[in-house]
Amino acid sequence: MEGDSELQDLYRDVLLDYFRSRTHKGKAEPADVRGHGVSPICGDEVEVTASREGDRLARIRYDGHGCVISQASTAMMAEALEGKPVEEVLRLMAAFGDFMVRRGPPEALPEALEETKALEGVRKFPARVKCAMLSWNTLRLGLEKDGAEYKETEERGLGGK
Repeated sequence: MEGDSELQDLYRDVLLDYFRSRTHKGKAEPADVRGHGVSPICGDEVEVTASREGDRLARIRYDGHGCVISQASTAMMAEALEGKPVEEVLRLMAAFGDFMVRRGPPEALPEALEETKALEGVRKFPARVKCAMLSWNTLRLGLEKDGAEYKETEERGLGGK
């Protein structure tokens, strides 16, 4: 089981690197897509903004505060989705939800979401899955209705509307 420990250490390092990353921090200007997400359960809060160029999300930026899991997941999301056509963004978001919420196999993740495999261990803890999903749900609602606010609740189904 030594290999499992080494893999967990690697994943922890990956999460910390993304947590510390400032690459996608800030606000996209002009912001054609805006979403604000809050989890009153744990206090995580995120604002996601994106600029469109044609059918693509040309720039994705975020601001907010939260735990390592929520902030690392947000940075991973911005990196993986930036520059992609909205149709592909929606497919990738669904694939991430399948992986985190429905515990799909990591091998089923598209290549663009390879880094999110580092969040696999989080799936053991339902409250922490909400942390990982916060920004993804926030962006999804922002795409559906610009300026939408996503508020996580105890009753809300994971990854649901």
